[in-house]
Amino acid sequence: MGLTNNDIFKKLRVAHKLRDDDIVKVCALVDFKVTKSELGAIFRNENHPKYMECGDQILRNFLNGLIIHLRGPMPEKKKTSPDNKNPK
Repeated sequence: MGLTNNDIFKKLRVAHKLRDDDIVKVCALVDFKVTKSELGAIFRNENHPKYMECGDQILRNFLNGLIIHLRGPMPEKKKTSPDNKNPK
């Protein structure tokens, strides 16, 4: 059986030495709200009654926030004027 979203999330948390507070801040970088209790449920053992599966949306937003956290925000693209369609 392959890795689940929960497994990937756990491995990234350990690899980057992130705490729950850090993960909340990383998700906030992409305007995604996640609570510490939700994170606790995601990081629990599968057999625990309060275990929650990590959905694609949570993992996707965390990954996008992690990119911003590690690299910084994406720089603005230079706009070309209509007169200068082929700048030299």
